[in-house]
Order: sequence, then C-alpha cells, then structure tokens
Amino acid sequence: MTQTIEKLSSADLAELNSRFESAPPEDVLKWVDETFGSSAVQVSSFGLEDVALYDMYWRVNESARIMTLDTLRLPTETYTLFDQFQLRYKVEIETHHPDLEAVRAMIKEKGFNLFYKGVANRKFCCNVRKVEPLKKALAGVDAWVTGLRRDQGMDRGSIDIVEWDDAHENYKVNPLANWTFEQVQHYVKANSVPYNELHDRGYPSIGCAPCTRAIEPGEDLRAGRWWWEGDPDAKECGLHIVEAAAR
Repeated sequence: MTQTIEKLSSADLAELNSRFESAPPEDVLKWVDETFGSSAVQVSSFGLEDVALYDMYWRVNESARIMTLDTLRLPTETYTLFDQFQLRYKVEIETHHPDLEAVRAMIKEKGFNLFYKGVANRKFCCNVRKVEPLKKALAGVDAWVTGLRRDQGMDRGSIDIVEWDDAHENYKVNPLANWTFEQVQHYVKANSVPYNELHDRGYPSIGCAPCTRAIEPGEDLRAGRWWWEGDPDAKECGLHIVEAAAR
C-alpha cells in the first residue's frame, strides 16, 4: 500500500460498514475520494451497474479514474460504449490488455474457443485475459471501486461495502452492494447515463462476446454468462473471489 493513512482495524472497518449500510452510494464515494484521492480507481466492465456507479463518482470528482480490462474478445457494442463514455465524461479510460505472448501460448495449446471445452479451460482463459491483467493494473492502487451487488448471487451475497482485499493488498469498495437491479435501472434512466445497447436486447450481464448470451424471461440475471456450465454458483471469472478478510 502507498497511502499515508493507517490500515483500518477490524473494529474500524466494521463501524465504517455499519455507517455506510444505510448511506447513499454517493457518501461512500465521497469517503473514497477524500481518503484515497487519485490512488483510487473504479474498475469497470461497463455493465449497467458500472456506468451508473461512474456517473455518481464523476459527480463527486470529475477527475475520478476509471479502468477497464480489454480481453480482446469484447462485443462491438462494448467498444462503442467506451467511445460514448469518453465523450460524455471527458475521461480517459485506463485500458489494460492481456499479455499477448500468454494469449498466443494458450491458443496454441488449447485452441481459440477453449472455454467451451470445460470449466477448467474457461477459468484458464479468464485467468489469462482478466485475472493476471487486473493484478498488474492494481499495482500501486490503494482502493478499487466496483459495481458488485449482493443480489447478484453466488459469493457476492456476503460482500461488505468496504473490504480489505488480500489478493491485491488494497481496499475494495462496493458502493452498490445493497442496491437492486431495479434501482440501477432507474438511476441510469433518470440521469441519462450512456449504457451498452445489448441491455435492450436481453443482456442484463455482459462479458466477452463468445461467453455471453441474452436471457429468457424468468431466468437468473447472470444465466447468460457461460450458459453452457451447469453450476450457477460457480459462474465467476476469478476477479471477485470472496475470501475471509485479514483485517
């Protein structure tokens, strides 16, 4: 960590989460900005939660940083949204890519669409294209802000608003943890926030193009991610693994 503030104790972190549980996300983002300044960054996949969250962050600080992982297999609509976002908010999107040699080696060994050939292969691809680039991107970052919500299911149901992230040795802040998808939709509409047009075609959750499909009425919001896999509770790419925090 490079910040000058002392690492929060378990008791201080618990008090902070208790206070923020009933506070609006903007209050959480003000705390992030006042505490970490430019050593904090929003890590965004540009889903509906992420664009709503950055609009809030930008209203707190027009120079708020935003970072994304370009896996090199994103939908065209996602790249279009990148351009729209930069025009709207006059912000540079800090874009991080996978190591090309690692991608070449993976493809040579397992093929271009290895992820369809089993969970182990899919997680290997996610590791090369997402997890390793994120580690490099967060080097020197004291806090990263995410659009995770508890109602997304899986291990996300137990997230705190402010957490110590052992994997990256910094703070992970989830201002929308207690929001619903409907609240996110309302915020985006009310504030005319640019969003991915795939959301209007039945895609509530958007990742890489070959790994995402539209969902049917009544399906879980993340049913379109890695839809060929059977276990809905295993549908994580490795970026957001909830572990017991060492605080």
